[in-house]
Amino acid sequence: MNGSPSAASGVIEDTSTRHRILVATAEVLARSGQTKLSLSEVALQAGVSRPTLYRWFASKSDLLDAFGAYERDLFDDGVSAATAGLRGTEKLDAALRFIVDYQQSYSGVRMVDIEPEVVIPQLTTVIPVMRARLERLMSGSNRAVKAATVIRVAISHFIVRSDDNDEFLAQLRHAAGIKQQP
Repeated sequence: MNGSPSAASGVIEDTSTRHRILVATAEVLARSGQTKLSLSEVALQAGVSRPTLYRWFASKSDLLDAFGAYERDLFDDGVSAATAGLRGTEKLDAALRFIVDYQQSYSGVRMVDIEPEVVIPQLTTVIPVMRARLERLMSGSNRAVKAATVIRVAISHFIVRSDDNDEFLAQLRHAAGIKQQP
């Protein structure tokens, strides 16, 4: 059984249902945006009843909070998997490659097109977290500046998408101070 203990009730939660709801939330957000997010549409997309959705998430706000945590976990797990067993520059380069791949597949990229007025202000909370995580992978006295620059370049590509992943990666590597092969 897919499940984890609920802190509040001690009951085993059906994480597969919760996961389906969160995946469906990404799809609905990509189509409709956060402002027009309909819990009924999320339930339909997830293949669950509205009462089931409300059992997991009592409100739109609860769902969006859980979705934000879900996205952070996806990103963190992805970076961890991409960098597992690597050290130094190889580990940093793997993280940068993951950022490029993730951003190209990330549903939130479409959200910035639908609701920039909602997404752009949220970046003020995302940028410091991402910068701190990336800085841990860097070395040198100027690692904070490098990490901040890499994240700003990534955010720039998030807002104004590029179809050239190689150029995007080259820019991230340059900002991080990774020497590139000619």
